[in-house]
Amino acid sequence: MPLVFVKLDSENEIVAKPKILLIDDEASILNLVEAYLRPEGYEVFKAADGVAGLQAARAFKPDILVLDIMLPGMDGLELLAQLRRESKLYVILLTAKTEETDKIVGLSVGADDYLTKPFSPRELVARIKAALRRMQQGGGEHAQVLSFAHIRIDSGSRQVWMDDELIELTGMEFDLLKVLAEHRGLVLSREKLLEKVWGHDYYGDLRVVDVHLGHLRQKLGRRLFIQTVRGVGYRFDEGAN
Repeated sequence: MPLVFVKLDSENEIVAKPKILLIDDEASILNLVEAYLRPEGYEVFKAADGVAGLQAARAFKPDILVLDIMLPGMDGLELLAQLRRESKLYVILLTAKTEETDKIVGLSVGADDYLTKPFSPRELVARIKAALRRMQQGGGEHAQVLSFAHIRIDSGSRQVWMDDELIELTGMEFDLLKVLAEHRGLVLSREKLLEKVWGHDYYGDLRVVDVHLGHLRQKLGRRLFIQTVRGVGYRFDEGAN
């Protein structure tokens, strides 16, 4: 499918429409979500099984992936694990399961967010919009570098170095670290982190914060404290464990 381009009136520049890939074995869900996304100006790709979905993700390189867990051929968690070895693509997981362990497993494998079926297409569109806004705000003239004794956070390149070693973070891990570092020494509640990272219109589970911060702590190791203030929230402080 050829790329569709639109013009920005203010700059008269040509930019590609944001690309959204939907992977679900239920045609009704694919068609419903597509019907909500296309009027928003997004280019939509669809796949109905895991193998075709993985191929589509590699071929089309979407900005956002909406991925069902229960898929024929290759399930969503296996697909996500393979993608995470080669991509920082933003992933919203769809699941019909209600058990907390299923949600946590999805986040642990590398999903950035999740929705439980049945879900509101409007809520899904809102989360996609919020994710795209964060991506667009990462660089440009307002990009900044936060430097501390052992860590450097570059919001323009969205890269993090610890003692000159590049640390590979997912997009969500980077956003959480940046927000905490911008408020060094202050305690931020889960609700405040959700508001600043996921957006004002996010109404998901607070536990997504805990899971992503757990991964972030593992990657940063002992030199950097992301302290848990029990019953309140999290605080960024440098130091030795």
